[in-house]
Amino acid sequence: MSCGIRNEIVENDFSEAGNNSRLSRAVRVTKLAVFVNVSLTIFKFAAGVLGGSAAMVADAVHSLSDLLTDFAVILGFQAAEKPEDSTHNYGHGKIETLAAVFVGLMLFAVGFEIFLSGLQKVLSVAGGAELSAPGWIAFAAAVISIFSKEGMYRYTIKCARDLGSNALAANAWHQRSDAFSSVGTALGTGGAILLGGSWAVLDPLAAVVLSFFIFKVAGEIFYKNINELLEASLDPETCCKIEGLIRSTDGVVDCHKLKTRKIGNVVAADVHIEVDCKLNIVEAHDISTRVEKRLRKACGNNGYFSIHVEPFPDSVHGMFHQGTDQ
Repeated sequence: MSCGIRNEIVENDFSEAGNNSRLSRAVRVTKLAVFVNVSLTIFKFAAGVLGGSAAMVADAVHSLSDLLTDFAVILGFQAAEKPEDSTHNYGHGKIETLAAVFVGLMLFAVGFEIFLSGLQKVLSVAGGAELSAPGWIAFAAAVISIFSKEGMYRYTIKCARDLGSNALAANAWHQRSDAFSSVGTALGTGGAILLGGSWAVLDPLAAVVLSFFIFKVAGEIFYKNINELLEASLDPETCCKIEGLIRSTDGVVDCHKLKTRKIGNVVAADVHIEVDCKLNIVEAHDISTRVEKRLRKACGNNGYFSIHVEPFPDSVHGMFHQGTDQ
């Protein structure tokens, strides 16, 4: 039995990866994103200016913001992978969650900037101003951005799922939001170029529409990770699976007071188990150890599990809730 932790952004399977390999892989994929974002930012700014495209300039700003989040993720991972110390008994995993919150806030800021810039141009057109149609270079830049950022999203989200990282998953969605932005830019610039005249307003209008997609992604990322910082419990389905695993352990009569949370990419759980009151302390401890081993196998060896043993007064020796250790 495994306890799959449901996550709107990424499905964490808590498969084991050494701290060093986890850090090196996360840094490797993020450094690749840095290279792609630097290249795209320069190219899109140039294409936006030369092609006279407001949507492409906004798109370039979005790519520039990706750079900031890339660096935040790298620093967050390096800090989160530090071992436990005397002042941080549960490690530094929350720093990774904090980095994901920062990514969400950056997405909000980017979405607002794109929305405001596009809206100003749309309103100016409504007031009688004329916009010149953008050049084909802006359209070409948008198409290149779509394929490169969608590719980065797929690569990054795969690594996020393998490593069970919310920060990487948030950064992956930041990459995809840039791809979404470029889709709108391509539609807007392409329509403005082909139709011309008053249809040039399609370029900034596309930027306004896509800002709402960015707000949606930012809200999902921010809500989930701020919830973790506030010590939110794991989802009900996962808690039920954990309770089922505990109750099916040989020697456990029942369990209660289960409390769960996440610390970075690891699970923490506190639970009270009830065992036959006729058992001696060694036998009761052995049952507790079996429960802990099964939890670690299902949820990851790096998890934090506190198991409190209580006597079950109504139990009869030998009539335990039998289960098979897995």
